[in-house]
Amino acid sequence: MKHMSKLALATLLSTTMLTGAAIAESHVPEGVTLAEDQTFTYRQLDEFSSLDPQVVEDVDGANVVRDLFEGLMNQDAEGNLVPGVATGYEASEDKMTYTFNLREDAKWSNGDPVTANDFVYAWRRAVDPELASPYQWFMELMSIENAAEIIAGDMAPEELGVKAVDDYTFEVQLTAPLPYFPQMTTHATTFPAPQSVIEEHGDEWTRPENIVSNGAYVLTEHLPNERSVRERNEMYWDNENTVIDRVVALVINDENVALTRYLAGELDQTDIPAGQYPSLKEEYPEQAVSFPRLCNYYYTFNLSDSGPEAFQDVNVRKALALAVDRDIITERVMQGGQPPAYTFTPAAVAGFEPPQLEWAGMEQSERDQMAKDLLAEAGYGPDNPLEFEMVYNTSEAHEKVAVALSQMWKQKLGVQATLANMEWKVFLEERGNQNFELARGAWCGDYNEASTFLDLLDSDSGYNDGKFSNGRVDELLEQAKTSDERAPLYTEVEQILYEEMPVIPIYHYAGVYMNDTDLGGWPVDNVEQNWYSKNLYKIAE
Repeated sequence: MKHMSKLALATLLSTTMLTGAAIAESHVPEGVTLAEDQTFTYRQLDEFSSLDPQVVEDVDGANVVRDLFEGLMNQDAEGNLVPGVATGYEASEDKMTYTFNLREDAKWSNGDPVTANDFVYAWRRAVDPELASPYQWFMELMSIENAAEIIAGDMAPEELGVKAVDDYTFEVQLTAPLPYFPQMTTHATTFPAPQSVIEEHGDEWTRPENIVSNGAYVLTEHLPNERSVRERNEMYWDNENTVIDRVVALVINDENVALTRYLAGELDQTDIPAGQYPSLKEEYPEQAVSFPRLCNYYYTFNLSDSGPEAFQDVNVRKALALAVDRDIITERVMQGGQPPAYTFTPAAVAGFEPPQLEWAGMEQSERDQMAKDLLAEAGYGPDNPLEFEMVYNTSEAHEKVAVALSQMWKQKLGVQATLANMEWKVFLEERGNQNFELARGAWCGDYNEASTFLDLLDSDSGYNDGKFSNGRVDELLEQAKTSDERAPLYTEVEQILYEEMPVIPIYHYAGVYMNDTDLGGWPVDNVEQNWYSKNLYKIAE
């Protein structure tokens, strides 16, 4: 399976009905002696947005939710689809109906069986305007019948194209034969939800004393902005093949403090602070790791009515983008193997063919001159300097990048950019409400296909925080949902993004971590970095 594409595996799954137990049994290599204490402790940057599968919207939160809840399908260490609650699925000949066969030994942590009705409830909940899920748009993107109408308030959630054929058969009706639909079921928004628990406890249902989950772990402790603890769920269908007993996530906002605590033995894993990977790799060659990730790092212009008038001029936007020396950002600031970005979509995305963009092949001096000319054409210069505020969420790495950008713009273009940082949840809210001028953005793919990035810039996307709107982009993205030749469509979208520059691509991510040598099973070959604590293990030292 290592070299098999996801789509090929999806086809295999639809006919062979692979079972999860056979896969799980092999995740500890032969000859490995396991440590007596199977506790995995890691650092997260911010308090997670939520532990509700239909509400969570950040990477740190999704990592926890993926442990607490299990969806229809999971991913293996290479990012291939493997069974979750579903043992497999079947697609109709026209690819408009998907039928998932659920395992009968899946249970909630209170002992109740996990049934198709739990998925029906969760998926209806995700599109219900009353919940206002931040990921409503994702459910619409899945092309589920009536999703768009329900989200718009024109139909009832009960009209969503999902049903429980019986307790262990879940059926989905689509409006278009979406070729990557099965991959989308690994996303947290599609995970099941316990209706009776939610109805009993309301917004407090995810508190440790109330929560009922169906994943490999249960939440036993949560101190906001400090720590959360999850422990093995004895009711989990594959509990006997789970090795890690306890997972502790510590919220540490300062990367250097986190590194100090890692080196003191308090953490099994932490992110490497910007600029420190080369020295740490030399000093700790077995612990410092860098590998490609399916994420982008960018700044988005506020193009809504609340945004600066200056940003309505494409020449201003292109000037700022051109003046960014990405090699300095990646090689001198980050120093972790991150590739510079000239497209919004990372080159590592399966099946994506980046266009040959003019600016990507230029020398930086050429870009700088072009930037000066464009800004002057827009009417800005020494006598009329461009001024704006740029915001980012609190992090030393984000601050370093923001400082570097502002200095580049000031030295090359005379631009006055004021920096402001915000706590994570405030940042998400302000950006989502267009209360910004230029804002940091980053996106990690929800599935390995270019649309997971480009759909963010669809006019109707729930995460189009800059409110960029281009009819041709919308048209191309809609065509791609049903096309067998999607690559040329995505390439054209990227060409339009270069011409319009609604966002400034800075770099594409690398996973740059310190991993303790006693931590086994980290999926460095999964570019999406969807990891599951149940697939990790601690090695005896």
